[in-house]
Formats: sequence, C-alpha cells, structure tokens
Amino acid sequence: MNSVTLVGRLVQDPEVKTSSDGTCRTLITVAVSRDYRNSDGIYDADFIRCVLWNGIASATKDYCHKGDVVGIKGKLQTRTYETDDNEKKHLTEVIVDKVTFISSSPKKA
Repeated sequence: MNSVTLVGRLVQDPEVKTSSDGTCRTLITVAVSRDYRNSDGIYDADFIRCVLWNGIASATKDYCHKGDVVGIKGKLQTRTYETDDNEKKHLTEVIVDKVTFISSSPKKA
C-alpha cells in the first residue's frame, strides 16, 4: 500500500501553472516538524515536495498561503530525470489526493 499523510506548514504561496490542454498543476513544499529535538534542543523539520493537480491545485491556491497549516493525503512517487550534464537524478514527491485546510497564518497589516 502506498499512502502518505502529512500535517505541516506551507513554505511558500502556491502558484498554479496551466498547460496548453487546460490541466492545472502546482508544486508546494510542506514543512513537517519532527517529534523530537536535535542536540541543540530545537525541533527540526522535513521539507516535503508535493504535487497537486486540477481542482485541488486551484483550491489550494485560492485558500492557502505561506505559513498556513495543511493536512495532505496522497501517495509517494519516485521519478528519474537526467541533468544537462547527463547525470541521473532521483526525485521523490507526494502526489496529493486531498488537502485539508487546518489553519491560516495571521495576516500582516
């Protein structure tokens, strides 16, 4: 079973890109705090790359901003690509099925 559930804060405002065939996509990064403190007594975070498509992408752009807490449900996907230097790179990301808007960050005046 390939299932991922995350709760974390958005690192930046979502930006939707629309392809020529009308498909909407956005990439977001979610900062997820770890359950334990590091040697300096600070909670570290993992920064998880997430891909959203179509309606979920548009709704997230409309309702979420940097700093908002979101819940993510989806699945992991790993893909390989080649750089300009012919070096193979592996990328793991979450393909999002559902976003839950948990809380908004305070708006700046």
